[in-house]
Amino acid sequence: MTRTRTLVAAAAAASLAVGMAVTAQAAAAAPPGWNTPPPVVTRAALDPALVAGRGADVAFLEQEAENAVTDGTVIGPGREAYTIEAEASGRSAVRLTPGQYVEFTLPAATDALTVRYSIPDAPNGGGLTAPLTVQTGPHTNTMQLTSQYAYLYNQYPFTNDPNAGLLHPDWWVAECACVPAATTPAFEPTAPFRPMKFYDEQRLLLHKTYKAGDKVRLIASADVPWTVIDLIDTELVGKPVVVKKAANVVDFGADPTGRRDSADAFDAAIAAAKQRGQIVYVPKGDFRVERHILVDDVTIQGAGNWHTTVFGSEVALAEPAPDGSTHTGVGFYGKDAADGGSTDVHLSGFSIVGDVRERIDTDQVNAIGGAFHDSSFSDLYIQHTKVGMWFDGPMSNVTVERNIIVDQIADALNFHIGVTDSVARHNFVRNSGDDGLAMWAEAKGGTTPTNARNTFERNTVQTPNLANGIAIYGGTDNTVAGNLVADTIREGSALHAGSRFGAHPFAGALTFRDNTTVRAGTRELNWNIGLGSLWVYALEGSISGIHVTGDHYLDSTYNAIMLVSEWGVKDLYSMTDVSFADVRVDGTGTSVLSARVKGGASFQNVDARNVGAVGINNCGSFGFPPTGSEFSVADLGGNDGGGTTGPWMASWELPNTITCDDRPPVVAPPAPAPWP
Repeated sequence: MTRTRTLVAAAAAASLAVGMAVTAQAAAAAPPGWNTPPPVVTRAALDPALVAGRGADVAFLEQEAENAVTDGTVIGPGREAYTIEAEASGRSAVRLTPGQYVEFTLPAATDALTVRYSIPDAPNGGGLTAPLTVQTGPHTNTMQLTSQYAYLYNQYPFTNDPNAGLLHPDWWVAECACVPAATTPAFEPTAPFRPMKFYDEQRLLLHKTYKAGDKVRLIASADVPWTVIDLIDTELVGKPVVVKKAANVVDFGADPTGRRDSADAFDAAIAAAKQRGQIVYVPKGDFRVERHILVDDVTIQGAGNWHTTVFGSEVALAEPAPDGSTHTGVGFYGKDAADGGSTDVHLSGFSIVGDVRERIDTDQVNAIGGAFHDSSFSDLYIQHTKVGMWFDGPMSNVTVERNIIVDQIADALNFHIGVTDSVARHNFVRNSGDDGLAMWAEAKGGTTPTNARNTFERNTVQTPNLANGIAIYGGTDNTVAGNLVADTIREGSALHAGSRFGAHPFAGALTFRDNTTVRAGTRELNWNIGLGSLWVYALEGSISGIHVTGDHYLDSTYNAIMLVSEWGVKDLYSMTDVSFADVRVDGTGTSVLSARVKGGASFQNVDARNVGAVGINNCGSFGFPPTGSEFSVADLGGNDGGGTTGPWMASWELPNTITCDDRPPVVAPPAPAPWP
């Protein structure tokens, strides 16, 4: 769905993002007589004031290209999947042809920057490379861009070949409303079919520190017909951390130039550190590792994730491993849960960069994998692996914090099977190929323990190009609090709770508290309906104990809240003990609540504005009995505001008036603004 609001209006709203001190600092630093527009600093393409105290605390400042100075073309805003603008942060970006530029003004002292970009794929797949000129004052650097890690096509599990025919012609295909293999003539989609994952990012350490007010100009190369710049992040990194009393991997033969494989040297340093009672130190450098490093009872510290990189190729195995893997690659793995898992592992201060370009779900090519107890993972930068961190429990007491996980083929983080008393906080996720953060309490035939008492707190998840920002699949007494989730693109929502994928039932309470979502909820392709920014889905069992307090749902593409069951089980499963309190809804394309399930929910102090359709779209379980919908709404007071049809919770809608409009028209709301 393409938004009609103007770039001028969006930029005006976003310009509030720059704090007075940052603006004054940049303006004061500009040479006399320069007409220097102030830098527009955002968080998830929003005024930071709208998300204060929510999302990850990060060291960098974000600037969207559409708010910068350019002689290129602003693309978007647009939200329809399979388009390059939809996968951009804020749903807009800048398209440059050769020689065109986009120029940013630095809001603070900077010695490093990250560029999120897209360039075309090769005609037959596999990606292209092209330089990007980076001018900072009188100095020029070159950043090498690539699309080798972008571009997936077709049906799950996708392909890198843009010319491929349907991977599953025996599956239902929404585009033709048919099963192609059973249709005459057979449906053959236009290639490339369902292109996705357009973006990648590169980091660049500058040769000096630049001051607030200095300019960074990015100039497109003639090596590719176009370059799209989504945003830059600027940062003051500082010097490498040096640890002297440690088992330094270089002393055991590790090569900081990356020419030789250092895996054996890492193993030797780990063994020596255990004997000496020391930590393992990985100094500044690029260390090639072409297999998993087994970690147990060890602390590994780098010089900082801008200075220390552990990288490796994806390596084909001569024959599949017992776990089904057909490849290996760089990664730090704990022992299997069946062997008790690893204990007292602490990894921090380095980057893990893989070489994964295709989705093979049986492959163990994750940056972090295995089972851990009493362990921590912090201040890591993870890119181009299948999953950033995939934990296979049972396991307990794990802390994951202050990590940056980007450009993944699948999830960024997954607490999978019997993970308990663990927390992920202040992590920044962008461009995951599946759920950004997930807790999956898979039951495995009922023989495994459930996930319990875990917390996802103060994380930022942006632009997952498939599935959800944060997803909870079953479990007991888990919490999702203080997170910021933006720009979900395809087949998912910002926040999701689902009885699906063979998960243990929800038990106790699942708490959503003080989260902010923006431009979230997508069109579900097969259902052809819009999902909510919060999506609760009863597919494999009834759901109860969902409690939402203090959430803010901003600029929801369709509904703010969707409670739904699958059509085939709609008469079997229901939702009960579901509550919403002290919630703000600022802008919906359709309704505040879309109910497509039996049961009920209560609402108290839910304030809404700029609501595009009837406030409560109540279909129940589609039985349409004369007594009213099978879903009941309890008004506990203080539910105010509304939109195009009047109050969002009008008395005539209560408790269970049927207001079902299966596919209501979408009314794009204005950009989010401060709440009075």
